[in-house]
Amino acid sequence: MSRHESSSPPIARRARLAFVAVLLSAAVLAGSTGCESLPASVSPSGSPTGSPVLAGSVPQRPHLPPRGATAFDERAPEVGRLDPAMLAALTAAADDAADEGVALHLTSGWRSREHQERLFAQAVADHGSEAEAAQWVARPGTSVHETGGAVDIGPEAATDWLAGHGATYGLCRVYDNEPWHFELRPEAIGHGCPPRYADPTQDPRMQP
Repeated sequence: MSRHESSSPPIARRARLAFVAVLLSAAVLAGSTGCESLPASVSPSGSPTGSPVLAGSVPQRPHLPPRGATAFDERAPEVGRLDPAMLAALTAAADDAADEGVALHLTSGWRSREHQERLFAQAVADHGSEAEAAQWVARPGTSVHETGGAVDIGPEAATDWLAGHGATYGLCRVYDNEPWHFELRPEAIGHGCPPRYADPTQDPRMQP
């Protein structure tokens, strides 16, 4: 029996999940009252100023390393500017994945509008049209990455682990063609992840 199948999870895991549940409840309440969580503020140098910095954290890097940041690299804007509830869920999942020998790396987290514009322009160049590009990269201004509500996870072992266990933390795959893309779905903790879209063009949020 795996640790995730155990009927009595370790105390540390229960504590992490309880903390995530509190933040997810707050996220649901904010959504019901029309409020949105604001990302951490950013200093003129581009570093986040509203997220905690742990002793011994690595200095801010101008870009992610080849394998991506981890959920604990909060001084990297890609991590530190994630929605707080998203970051808490991701950290809890990363802790438990690490206990099973799996490292969750972010190949992409929070993105600026300018970064999204560059990604979309490159996708248009690669695929030949905006319509084709939109199947793989959200149009600027519509991407959930821009609000800190989405992460791309790698490598494949990490993607597979989170696909199998993510609902426990409210983390769900959203698109069939992007197995690495996860978003926060608080209701998934009790009801499982909702059906996925074939690709971003089928997502009503992605419509220009």
